[in-house]
Amino acid sequence: MSDMTEQNRTTTPGGGQDVPETPGARKTLRRGGGDPGLRGRTTIADGVVEKIAGLAARDVVGVHAMGSGLSRTFGAVRDRVPGGAKSVTRGVKAEVGEKQTALDLEIVVDYGVAIADVARAVRENVIAAVERMTGLEVVEVNIAVSDVKLPEEEDEEPEPRIQ
Repeated sequence: MSDMTEQNRTTTPGGGQDVPETPGARKTLRRGGGDPGLRGRTTIADGVVEKIAGLAARDVVGVHAMGSGLSRTFGAVRDRVPGGAKSVTRGVKAEVGEKQTALDLEIVVDYGVAIADVARAVRENVIAAVERMTGLEVVEVNIAVSDVKLPEEEDEEPEPRIQ
């Protein structure tokens, strides 16, 4: 930069960018202040939180399925329809605010597991996953155990046969 250009530069106390001074007018190019990552709003849909929570809950040992018997039956039918995808949000309901979220989960546990331990592990896993991925504070995770999967019971959602 030449000495003349340096002398014509102005400084702005508000953190704006310096621009060359023009005769008769003093122009300042201002850009938004503060951290660029904090400008604007981010909204997260209930469905996004429900997917994260559903996947995190299914990762816990002792969780056989998610949802009530009726929702699992309808889900099994829907999963067999061509183009239908397995619903990871089955058995999960989220209420999402600007900074906090609350979750209700309905699970089916495997026979023989300690339900209190499974519920605690689900709660911990869901809270960790949702808070890490969304930045929302999870204020509560309510868990309803709707059924116990017995070893001799046939799965309601059999694997599709390949012929």
